[in-house]
Amino acid sequence: MARESAAQAPAAPGRSKRADLVAEEIKRLITERDLRPGDKLPRENELQQLFSVSKSTMREALKSLEVQGLVTISTGPAGGGRIVEVTLDRTFQLMQNYLFFKEVTIDDIYAARKLLEPELAAGAVPYLTEADFEALGHSIECCDPSSGRTADVVAQRKEDLNFHDILALANPNPFLRFTCQLINEMLRQLTVFENDTPTRTQRRFGEANVRVHAAIVEAARARDADRVRRLMAEHMAEASGFVKKLNGKLRGRLILDSEMTRRNGVARKGIASRVKAGRG
Repeated sequence: MARESAAQAPAAPGRSKRADLVAEEIKRLITERDLRPGDKLPRENELQQLFSVSKSTMREALKSLEVQGLVTISTGPAGGGRIVEVTLDRTFQLMQNYLFFKEVTIDDIYAARKLLEPELAAGAVPYLTEADFEALGHSIECCDPSSGRTADVVAQRKEDLNFHDILALANPNPFLRFTCQLINEMLRQLTVFENDTPTRTQRRFGEANVRVHAAIVEAARARDADRVRRLMAEHMAEASGFVKKLNGKLRGRLILDSEMTRRNGVARKGIASRVKAGRG
């Protein structure tokens, strides 16, 4: 068979090695069988027979797929792979590996946010649950400078991003949600502020965010998507100005595996509420 001969072909200079070819064929198998997260691949020995390769080659191929975030691997006589959904953490890490060699600025990020966030928020309005509103309210409280909950400016900005993540989770457009979540994660992981920024500017930024976030929640509760869109557009323009005043910059770096822990308590609460409601 063509598939088996491809798997058996020795690696030539400039070509993929055998384990890589097998990994590609397993991807083809996943596609052809329409396997979904939670489904199991055939057992390791069955895959060996299917592709006529050694145990070591098959394990290397499965390990490659595990590193890509497509499968989890179990060992033993019945060992093999189980399909998993690629996480946003892993996707962000790979994206940042690419962007590490590009000149991406905070202005570039906010140019994209100004276009995307208003539509993301407006699209989420019909789908927000009471649990979502509770999570949004908690986020506002956490990033309020007067609450004393979060004194550090970077920590406050991360709390601000939680608000946007909750809206993203409610939006039914998977590509828009994905794009905005990746942007939020870039800001969360890579933004730094100059140490000589006046404290009063930091406080004004936090207070402005609290005001507009509260107004967005009020409009969303009224199911006024147009007003939410307008408020979010104003918020993005204002936030961009404050970030400049705070000397905010992106610190380009490679993201370590140990850092891939994006799911915070507030976001988890939003996810749990949507899963419970059958909308995850």
